[in-house]
Amino acid sequence: MGKSSKDKRDAYYRLAKEQGWRARSAFKLLQLDEEFDLFADVTRVVDLCAAPGSWSQVLSRVLIKGEKFGRAAWQDKEAKFRQQMLGILPKDSDSEQTTETENIQEEKQEATKPREDVKIVSIDLQPISPLAGITTLRADITHPATVPLLLSALDPSYDPKSAGTQASHPVDLVLSDGAPDVTGLHDLDIYVQSQLLFAALNLALCVLKPGGKFVAKIFRGRNVDILYAQLKMFFEKVIVAKPRSSRASSVEAFIVCINFQPPAGFRASLEEPLGVGTRLDEMLKKKGDVDMQDSMVKDEGIVEMEVYDETTEDTERSTRWVAPFIACGDLSAFDSDASYQLPEDYVSLDPVQPPIAPPYKRAIETRAAMSGSQR
Repeated sequence: MGKSSKDKRDAYYRLAKEQGWRARSAFKLLQLDEEFDLFADVTRVVDLCAAPGSWSQVLSRVLIKGEKFGRAAWQDKEAKFRQQMLGILPKDSDSEQTTETENIQEEKQEATKPREDVKIVSIDLQPISPLAGITTLRADITHPATVPLLLSALDPSYDPKSAGTQASHPVDLVLSDGAPDVTGLHDLDIYVQSQLLFAALNLALCVLKPGGKFVAKIFRGRNVDILYAQLKMFFEKVIVAKPRSSRASSVEAFIVCINFQPPAGFRASLEEPLGVGTRLDEMLKKKGDVDMQDSMVKDEGIVEMEVYDETTEDTERSTRWVAPFIACGDLSAFDSDASYQLPEDYVSLDPVQPPIAPPYKRAIETRAAMSGSQR
């Protein structure tokens, strides 16, 4: 199977290489931002499970360099075009060419002018190739020792003895695109993914500011509505989103949590993490506003309904909640499950940033050594 075969089967893999992204997952974050405006008024971000760094690359190009993609870029072009149509430009052609040249130079200057008030920290067990304006940490998000490392990266003056496990300068947005190596046993994969999500949530609760946002990958399963209800404990809005760049055949989706509102008296800590024991279940049962109603219409016109089977007990009904589901991305965008014919003059490109220390590196070296010895 040649390189062009994968380029045909995966349009977003090909586009990622052509547009300079480290991985196709960059389009997932761009489509989520286009739908939910995640980066609005955001200056401090934590990117969990960040390797190889495609989501961090999006953050760097959008928040630090000021680049725009998708609808935002189109709206800027339309605004400039309308200004030109109103007669702002001179009539003579020489002046018009001069103005166009000046506009191009201004756009380049704006795109290359970095923002100094942005702070982005990326964490992963695997090493991440450096990115402009990004602080990278190689750490385990499930380990309590990661919290002081993260807080120190966010605030150099952080003192773990006096400040504890809460950020003195909290962040606006926490992202997590992490997923375990799938086994093919769907129930096991969904459970392991949910535990990874809880690890990301526990870390997010330590650094998020009130009103902040949390976005994480999930695997949809039979009892995922319990997970939605648990997240609803801490956020005003919880929405399930499926970007168009995410394969329809995959159980992958993204949970978008908006407006962080921690319960009164709650204090996050990785020493007592959520998802372990009965702490979260007890909090959920005590929260009166989580009790289901027959139907409740939100401002956006979304209807929340109580869904349970006949075997569900009354005590379990308050722990389940069906979150709204939204498909992200333009209908004219590429279909991630379709194959596309490549142009005759197409040249296959190498990945922008190959993995630095992939987990399969040792297996490749062993196979190469065995094949060499057989010769």
